[in-house]
Amino acid sequence: MRITILASIVVLVASQAFSTVGGGDVTLKSKGGDISFSHEVHVSGAGQKCTYCHDKLYTNSKKHKKVIMKEMQKGKSCGSCHNGKTAFSVKGDCAKCHKK
Repeated sequence: MRITILASIVVLVASQAFSTVGGGDVTLKSKGGDISFSHEVHVSGAGQKCTYCHDKLYTNSKKHKKVIMKEMQKGKSCGSCHNGKTAFSVKGDCAKCHKK
């Protein structure tokens, strides 16, 4: 019995250590090429908290409204950070985000 409990605790701790941040990678469909969004890069890499984007910029996949590049260039959606100051700009190198 003790071994079973101990094994369960070890598995639980190990699984949390290797779990991905938040929702993992999310693929956003786009006519200009799909975008692979990494929660890991934005949370761990950039030091953002989940609440920075959720529930301000993004609520969930069902309520999220699509935003065109022209709106992003004015600071909407990804453009709120990807403005050339906080992070690389949404203007210019499309291949940084869009993959064909």
